[in-house]
Amino acid sequence: MTLSSVGLIALSYLIGAIPTSYLVGRVSRGIDLRQHGSGNLGATNAFRVLGWQVAIPVGMVDIAKGALPVIFLAPIVSPEPWAAFAVGGAAIVGHVYSVFMRFRGGKGVATAAGVVLAIAPLALLVAFVAWVTILLLTGYVSLASMTAAVLFPILAWWIGTTNPHLIVVSIGMAGFVLWTHRANIGRLVAGNESRFGRRRSA
Repeated sequence: MTLSSVGLIALSYLIGAIPTSYLVGRVSRGIDLRQHGSGNLGATNAFRVLGWQVAIPVGMVDIAKGALPVIFLAPIVSPEPWAAFAVGGAAIVGHVYSVFMRFRGGKGVATAAGVVLAIAPLALLVAFVAWVTILLLTGYVSLASMTAAVLFPILAWWIGTTNPHLIVVSIGMAGFVLWTHRANIGRLVAGNESRFGRRRSA
């Protein structure tokens, strides 16, 4: 790996680390989302505190933070498949542990979705259908996100991906998503996890 490749992977981290929901909350309402709702800097907390008008663009930008580095930077790093995963992984880590927010951030689901959108869009589409189904049935965004993350490597294998590295990496991504949702798992078990559609006033 060359020095320029390392620099591009670091750039991917910085792109992922852009605190979208924090910036939008500050600019639009003068609100620090770390001090409201769940304290998470992701689209779900933006929805609960600021509404769908803010949450939708926040989610779209967070997806783009994962997709764009894979599309534009990975080919420069290397033509080999590992480059997409290295660049995409760096963006996900940046979103979850943002250097601009003292290493706080979101759960990484939207940015991970952007990464796999650029690598395996069909498998992501099926996982998205599963995400919507679980959300509609239960009302829990966290449960829907974890389910989709766990299903994705299975779906990628079932659809017959031509990228042999995708299965292994997506299993690692699923584990990472479960790790970032460990507090949500505790609340789900205790029965006090927030349901989608219930906004918390700031």
